[in-house]
Amino acid sequence: MTQIPSKQQILEWVAEHPDANSKRDIAKAFNIKGAQRIELKRLLKELESEGRLERRRRHYLDAEQLPPVTVVELLAPDGSGDLFAKPLEWRGEGPVPRIHYAPRDADPALGRGERFLARLTQVQGEDYDYQARLIRRITASPNKIVGIFRSEAEGGRIVPIDKGQDREWRVRPGDTQGAQSGELVQAEQTGPKGRMGLPVARVTDRLGDPSAPRAVSLIAIHQHGIPDQFPQSVLDEAEAQKPATLKGREDLRDLPLVTIDPADARDHDDAVAAMIEDDGGATIWVAIADVAHYVRPGSALDREAWTRGNSSYFPDRVVPMLPEALSADLCSLHEGVDRPVIAVRMRLDAQGNKTGHSFHRAMMNSRASLAYEQAQAGANGDPDDQTAPLMKDVIRPLWHAYGLLQSARDRRQPLDLDLPERRIELTPEGRVKSVNFRERFDAHRLIEEFMVLANVAAAEELSRRQRPLLFRVHEEPSLDKIDALREVAQASGFNLAKGQVLHTSHLNRLLAQSEGTDFDELINISTLRSMTQAYYHPENFGHFGLALKSYAHFTSPIRRYSDLVVHRALITGHGWGKDGLSDQDIERLSETATHISDTERRSMAAERDTTDRYLAAYLADRVGTEMTGRISGIQRFGAFVKLDETGADGLLPIRDIGREYFHFDPEAQMLIGTETGLEIGIGQRVTVRLTEAIPVTGGLTLELLELDGNALPRGGQKGKRGRAPRHMSTKSRLSEIKRATKRRRKK
Repeated sequence: MTQIPSKQQILEWVAEHPDANSKRDIAKAFNIKGAQRIELKRLLKELESEGRLERRRRHYLDAEQLPPVTVVELLAPDGSGDLFAKPLEWRGEGPVPRIHYAPRDADPALGRGERFLARLTQVQGEDYDYQARLIRRITASPNKIVGIFRSEAEGGRIVPIDKGQDREWRVRPGDTQGAQSGELVQAEQTGPKGRMGLPVARVTDRLGDPSAPRAVSLIAIHQHGIPDQFPQSVLDEAEAQKPATLKGREDLRDLPLVTIDPADARDHDDAVAAMIEDDGGATIWVAIADVAHYVRPGSALDREAWTRGNSSYFPDRVVPMLPEALSADLCSLHEGVDRPVIAVRMRLDAQGNKTGHSFHRAMMNSRASLAYEQAQAGANGDPDDQTAPLMKDVIRPLWHAYGLLQSARDRRQPLDLDLPERRIELTPEGRVKSVNFRERFDAHRLIEEFMVLANVAAAEELSRRQRPLLFRVHEEPSLDKIDALREVAQASGFNLAKGQVLHTSHLNRLLAQSEGTDFDELINISTLRSMTQAYYHPENFGHFGLALKSYAHFTSPIRRYSDLVVHRALITGHGWGKDGLSDQDIERLSETATHISDTERRSMAAERDTTDRYLAAYLADRVGTEMTGRISGIQRFGAFVKLDETGADGLLPIRDIGREYFHFDPEAQMLIGTETGLEIGIGQRVTVRLTEAIPVTGGLTLELLELDGNALPRGGQKGKRGRAPRHMSTKSRLSEIKRATKRRRKK
């Protein structure tokens, strides 16, 4: 009888035969027949559950390898004009493989963000993992850059505003579009390299003065390619919409539904109500704007909403997913106005457990549009003129239901991160007035808990009806990331236990240990960084952070396309009309999931970059000032410091730290001085001097003055860029590094 192969033998064979790796191929390769196929199937299932193999259709792939043919997305050229791409499907736990794209002469020109089917070849001895060859173009868009134009005798140059790019772009004389020196421009690449070895670009849009107050978010919008102008056909379609009627809907206008939002909110897409039951439980209503009534599958509005994927929020503006005629009017649940909704009624027992739910396509009329501060003041016994009449039927029942949900939450133990949210306040002219941290009330948490419960109900309802949908997926963190978090915890004097299946309750215990200490924010940020990034997927893989088995986004269809998909699935599942999930929607559900996961990350990056630029602008007048902070990250090129006052992140370049050579220890996340043994690691308190603040890039450069309250020890003379003195031999340099590492380990 043939011997069954080991797991390692199976993995090695799959890696060596990427084009023929179905279960049948594997069985044939190892001469497995008859009843032995059952044992092979068991081994393959175990490898899947362990994350070492991934099954795609009928084929198996090494989870840490990319398939030989896959779809990739082209990234912006690097500083040398070379092209790289990212794989759209990567489930490995290690870093995302680096793919180099070298177009052949006959290949069409591809731009940033363009996707294409590629044949991949693994390479060795390079700074990338795969070489890509174009098979078929999938989408077409020119590669765009945003930067400062510098005029020259023969055309000009563009200095990128992206902190990740320091190589300039050359513009030929006929491609400047009349741009003036110092002007912010958008350009598209016309060639990989031109004269002087610089990539070549053509100016496509002049964006004006980069120092103008409201240019900050505009820079991020253009830099990240966020569509901010609606096509006329989309605007016309939105303007042509008529208010929905009661026909075919339940009448919920007598329910005491209210909206609770930020004071400056322009759209209101969710309303809530609660009733206290005799058994101590509660009935909760969550009503969500019926966007699907207006945005029909295949329409111009639908195509544009899909392209945008979500709304993007900046301190001075919003780039909405839908035109204002819908987002701020017909779909917004304004006070005292009839509005169409899809509502969910949920019953809680006295312990806060959801015992049942039902969905309704209905018409509602909001009793009030409340701000968080108003609702909280009412709950605290200090109602104003608007909330005083609502205390009995609205405020008190809502807070009773919230108390029940808190009990259920305490038992479920979702990840309890406490990360202060920065609030950048602008003057009427658009300049930074102040940087504060938003105050969080129970009113915020109440709405969050109501929305989470409604999202759970939507996922459960559609799963029960076996309808296609998009789940919100958040997978468990990798072992490497948890080990890194454990290092930070131990360096801060806390403990994260080893050798057990990780649950959110374990992380919550770590967060509780740090609460109220100097390391509170650091542990919260480090825990957040250890998490995988949530994404959308047609299959349900659970939500680790919320400690939920099933979760889908249902509550914000005005600003998230994912929620619109879930609404359409509910409409189809309940037979409420012909505006439900279309066959085309279902066919491209996987594509939609990938696309809107990408647009969400794009918006997050743009919003983060905007915040960085506003903070740099705010601090530009304080160059030379001493500040306090904490080391928040370590890289080969230096250390990052999170400043106490503003929460801004600045860089301590390694070349400017002390007067000795520093060795980077990636495992311990430390920089170690070779002469003094000085250790710089995550969590240490520092005093720094702000040496540079560049608003156009958002970059902050710092000088280290004190570490944990102590002045830096004096090491030997150090050469440029943080290198050891030239007289020190390579052998001596390595010996110093080894000695410093041994000193650290002994401690």
